[in-house]
Amino acid sequence: MNKRQSKKELELLPNADLPKCDTHLVHLDNVRSIQTQILSPDQAQQMAEIFGILADPNRLRLISALASQELCVCDLAALTKMTESAVSHQLRLLKAMRLVNYRREGKNVYYSLIDHHIINLYSSLKKHLNE
Repeated sequence: MNKRQSKKELELLPNADLPKCDTHLVHLDNVRSIQTQILSPDQAQQMAEIFGILADPNRLRLISALASQELCVCDLAALTKMTESAVSHQLRLLKAMRLVNYRREGKNVYYSLIDHHIINLYSSLKKHLNE
């Protein structure tokens, strides 16, 4: 199922099927206890941008490869069956969002995920899909 199909299917779901409260009653204790934990609009925007970058199957495949070890563009291209140019373009986007970094070793450039947070996010979602 592609993105367009799933979005179209979501739009077709009737609202009547969704459960909702019979009365309008705001539970102030609940609202107050969560208010300091909810994302600020700026944080929500930043997070949405990162999830937007992660919404591409090719970039997710690159992340899955880099979750195991650092790799050069040539290795990533061979693994994903993408051109080196396409891999470089995707890595540039991931780097701009601070998801990957690189190091030079002679004439080679090796990419890796920037920190354990990205690895944990990837691993958690992969486990969720496998359940």
